[in-house]
Amino acid sequence: MAGLELLSDQGYRLDGRKATELRKVQARMGVFAQADGSAYIEQGNTKALAVVYGPHEMRGSRSRTLHDRAVINCQYSMATFSTAERKRRPHGDRKSTEMSLHLKQTFEAAVMTQLYPRSQIDIYVKVLQADGGNYSVCVNAATLAVIDAGIPMRDYVCACTVGFVDETPLADLCFAEESGGGSSLALALLPRGGQIALLQMDARLHQDHLEALMEAAMTACKGVSKVLDEVVRQHLQEVSVLTGE
Repeated sequence: MAGLELLSDQGYRLDGRKATELRKVQARMGVFAQADGSAYIEQGNTKALAVVYGPHEMRGSRSRTLHDRAVINCQYSMATFSTAERKRRPHGDRKSTEMSLHLKQTFEAAVMTQLYPRSQIDIYVKVLQADGGNYSVCVNAATLAVIDAGIPMRDYVCACTVGFVDETPLADLCFAEESGGGSSLALALLPRGGQIALLQMDARLHQDHLEALMEAAMTACKGVSKVLDEVVRQHLQEVSVLTGE
């Protein structure tokens, strides 16, 4: 990305946003009738679909059964057409396996699994169009799908990717900013209690910058939380009208 100005002298980014401004979020819940819960989300030009099945009886090896809580099974994949380069293996590669594990760790911190012992909850997330912040957008989509499935959570789990450009923290990175060579981190947060579900960094970051970047990430996650809350309330209103309640 040599020669590409990620932040102008006036403080504007490539897509016209200010440093702390989030990308536009549009989301819908209940997009699949066959699943227990589902959601579709667009965060900027990144688009993702999440589907939830369960809680249900354990499938496969019984040795994985937990007697005091539910097992959360997550699968992350990318559509072959999600990027400019066609992916030969949309799931099952190292990156997808790593992202699936991160999603599992994130939702184990948020879902009240102790209410469903000896059970399994499946969360499937697919990126339909990738333009930065894939993990974060998938977490936000999965949160809405879990809520749509009626599975109790301790709080919304909201995620955002932030980066550092010219000594300035940037919230909710797009692909060009992510691949610009600077330091970035992805944070999944339970905003009401400020509990961190997952913190991921792919590059080195000087400790002097960590506090500013964490603060920007937490503020961004709280902003995402307000948007997701509006989506849930809107969905409940629509369901109430349809059911006549």
